Amino acid sequence: MLKILFFYFFCSIFIVIHAANVGSETGYKIPRFVSLKSDDSNLRIGSSKNYPIILKYKLADMPIEIIEEYKNWRKVKDHKGNQGWLHKSLIKGDRFAIILPIYDASIQIHNKPMGKFIGKIGKNNIVKLNTCFDNWCSISFQNKKGWVTKNNLWGVYQDEEINVPFYQPLKSLIWKIKF
Repeated sequence: MLKILFFYFFCSIFIVIHAANVGSETGYKIPRFVSLKSDDSNLRIGSSKNYPIILKYKLADMPIEIIEEYKNWRKVKDHKGNQGWLHKSLIKGDRFAIILPIYDASIQIHNKPMGKFIGKIGKNNIVKLNTCFDNWCSISFQNKKGWVTKNNLWGVYQDEEINVPFYQPLKSLIWKIKF
């Protein structure tokens, strides 16, 4: 009997801990990054159209971080720290990031993780995230592709992996040998 009680106690603690990191409406992880669907999105002070608008976003694909959910509304935070509520119809799951360099105004783009330098990209540009693993992300910007370090991006967590194919370890090994 004591074992059964211990088992139920352990399971209930696990469920409570797990539920604290999951959105009550979607069941998705909280916090998580998404992006704006529209180039005209209203950030509101509360979770209803009756609340005043505190900020207007005029840029589609801008990454935002969902930090809370309530019915059809998502409490979000942007890269400048602004917080408020957006209707779920204004966001999409596609992953984008903003270039926010740690030291200078532009960052280097490489042909592969730790590969050859192929160009630079400036601060505040919004880029599409294709793949992220380890400390690197493959990005697309104006029909060009390359790799940048995660620590220069806002819109991806440092320990997060995005669209990593199952064969990535083999591909990484070939990159090390070939180049």
